[in-house]
Amino acid sequence: MDRDFADFWNLLWEAGLGLCAAFALLNAFAPHQDLPWKPLDLSHPIGQATAAKVADFELARTAAPEEVKAVTDACIQVLREAGVTVERAEDRDDGGFCVVRGAVRITGGAVTPLAPGGLVMQCPLAVRYVIWDRQVLQPAAEATFGSRVASVQNYGSYSCRRLYGQTDAAVRPSEHARANALDIAGVTLEDGRTVSVAGDWAGEDGRRAGGRSFLKRIRDGACRVFSTVLTPDYNEAHRDHLHLDGADRGLCA
Repeated sequence: MDRDFADFWNLLWEAGLGLCAAFALLNAFAPHQDLPWKPLDLSHPIGQATAAKVADFELARTAAPEEVKAVTDACIQVLREAGVTVERAEDRDDGGFCVVRGAVRITGGAVTPLAPGGLVMQCPLAVRYVIWDRQVLQPAAEATFGSRVASVQNYGSYSCRRLYGQTDAAVRPSEHARANALDIAGVTLEDGRTVSVAGDWAGEDGRRAGGRSFLKRIRDGACRVFSTVLTPDYNEAHRDHLHLDGADRGLCA
């Protein structure tokens, strides 16, 4: 009996050592972006753990002011470490479901400018935008057009409304009501060419060659970064833009 007990503990000890060795190897050699215990680094490719790391900066609607500050400060630090110039935006309460807390404003640095700029958005949404810009948008532009993107045209982030502007109380609030969504209308390349969702999504001609494939490529990449991605394929309301948000539900259409 004593010998069986000793053998059992020896087996547990050896299994524990094996697990420790396996963890050490995983920690040392697995891609940083695939390991959930590694800090988020916006210079790394999109990995298996990227979404979960960004989600760590999400705030519950009932979060206490102290939590809002701590989580938002940590999120801002990640952006600044990535070379993005960002500032904390004032909290906003327009009544009802139109409440914005823990938001930021990107003002410059190592990120493609939004035009118009000065948008207020949830900090995790800003993180998602930077990841998408670096890992999806710019590589797609260089591969398709041989030119980088100079600016991203948009229709804004914050809007106090329900989905599609409806007034029916049964319709849920838009993510725009929390500054947790960004509508992308198109891009301007460094060589002066432009690509727009309205003009290029449905097709292309010789003058706008590559626009459709480029837009589909940045849509597909956005689905790896944002929770919800809606395009002209989804419905008429999105005929001229890509809707990107960080909702707690997912849809890529």
